[in-house]
Amino acid sequence: MGNNKSSVSSSYVVLIGIGSFSLAVIFSIISEMLVRNLNSIALSFIILLVIIWIGITFDTLGTAVTAAQETPFHAMAAKRVLGAQQGVFLIRNADRVANIANDVIGDIAGTVSGALGISIVARLIMINPGWDNFMLNILITSSVASMTVSGKALGKKIALRYSNEIIFFVAKYFARVLKIFGVDPFRKNKRSKG
Repeated sequence: MGNNKSSVSSSYVVLIGIGSFSLAVIFSIISEMLVRNLNSIALSFIILLVIIWIGITFDTLGTAVTAAQETPFHAMAAKRVLGAQQGVFLIRNADRVANIANDVIGDIAGTVSGALGISIVARLIMINPGWDNFMLNILITSSVASMTVSGKALGKKIALRYSNEIIFFVAKYFARVLKIFGVDPFRKNKRSKG
C-alpha cells in the first residue's frame, strides 16, 4: 500500500473548498428544481435514490484507490493495456482522488440527499395535510441515513476486496474519455519506435 507522500498543497485545499461549494450549489439547485417540477412523488424518490447511489459509488472509489496496488498496473502498461497508465496515475494521486471522491462528491451527495429528503417531506405534507409532519420527517431522514451508511459500509467492503479491479474499471473509462479528446497515452512510445 506504500503510496507516495501526500501531494496536497495549500492552494489545492483552497481550490477544493471553492470547488466543493460550487458543486454543492449546483447539485442542490438541480435536485431541488427537479423535485419541485415533478408531479410524481415516486420520481422524486428515484432522484433521491440516485443521489444516494452517487455518494456510495464515489465513496467506494475513494476507498479502492487508497487500497489499490501500483505494480499490476505497471505490468499492464508494459503490455500497452488500455487504462493501465491511467490506473497508475490514479493510484499515485490516491490522496487527491480519495479526497475528491469521498470528501467532495461523497459528502456533498450525502448533504444534498438529506436536504432533498426534507423537501420530499414538505411536498408530501402539502399533498396530504393530515399526515404527521414530525413522524414523516423522522422516517424519511432515518431511511436516507440508513441507506447511505449501510451502502457505504458495503461499498468499503467491496473496495477493499476488489480495489485493483475497481481502479482498472474506472481507469479504462478514463482512458476512453481521453482518447475521445485525442489524448493517446502511448503516442510517445510510437514516435520513439518509428
